[in-house]
Amino acid sequence: MNKKIIKLILTSLFLIAFGENEKEYTQSIPGTKEKVEMVFVPGGTFTMGSPKSEQGHFGDEGPQHEVEVDPFWMGKFEVTWDLYELFVARDIDSKRPQQLNGKEVDIDIDGVSGATQPYTEMSFGMGVEGYPAICMTQLAAAKFCEWLSAMTGNFYRLPTEAEWEYACRAGTKTAYSFGDDPADLDIYAWHEVNSGGAYHQVGQKKPNPWGLYDMHGNVSEWTLDQYVPTLYKQRKRKTANNPLQKPTKTYPRVVRGGAWSDKAGRLRSATRRPSSKKWKKRDPQIPKSLWWHTDAPFVGFRVVRPIKTLTPEEQKTYWN
Repeated sequence: MNKKIIKLILTSLFLIAFGENEKEYTQSIPGTKEKVEMVFVPGGTFTMGSPKSEQGHFGDEGPQHEVEVDPFWMGKFEVTWDLYELFVARDIDSKRPQQLNGKEVDIDIDGVSGATQPYTEMSFGMGVEGYPAICMTQLAAAKFCEWLSAMTGNFYRLPTEAEWEYACRAGTKTAYSFGDDPADLDIYAWHEVNSGGAYHQVGQKKPNPWGLYDMHGNVSEWTLDQYVPTLYKQRKRKTANNPLQKPTKTYPRVVRGGAWSDKAGRLRSATRRPSSKKWKKRDPQIPKSLWWHTDAPFVGFRVVRPIKTLTPEEQKTYWN
């Protein structure tokens, strides 16, 4: 039987088993009124990258190739300071219930490394309540996912680069999830022209076809992958199944989506951006912080939760 048909059957069976209302769900945070709204992303196959003819195309976006992705949930919004500061402060750890509703993760909350308090006001005056958290390193974002998993019992992690682009495209093949014309960008994204030189509260623009907000613009988002500019050349002969370029060094890693400070072309679905040591240029700590990028007020993240439950050993590989 064709693999695509099998995938569709399995996804359909999942939705029947969990019910239509379980396509989306809201993850509560014990001891707080905060929550994480999660959108169901059905598995499927898509064309990753962009053609040379696409306006704004960069060489690292090609050649285009087929990628298969398993179903998962993704945060409807970028993680906000309201949530991220709970992880930094760690004052609510004791509120974790003895019996967790989720059964995917069972780790000691005290064993999860916490980010240090920032050495300056990391929102740079742009706003905190309802605004996306920024300036964290990829390690800090991954450890937030581990902390969230320990608090809730559900397994959360950063998206792979392939998962991120798949979710951003939401079934489309155009430069943006809304089409090819950057003139329509103001309806869906905060970018250099309309942002006023700052990020904005999450969810203020229109979502993409799958109900995900700010996939274009506002803040760029961390993925799990090492950035390799020629990576796509290695995948052009066959369909890649849930690809992940596992990191072997701290820099560069992949961020996606473009930010409030970027031109329109940087917000396209296929655009890739490598992280840089320069993002720590003004870090006053010696050695420089593992947790903060002082010069990256344009980088944040959102979380995903795969349908497949991983073993404890597999889970750790995504958090470290």
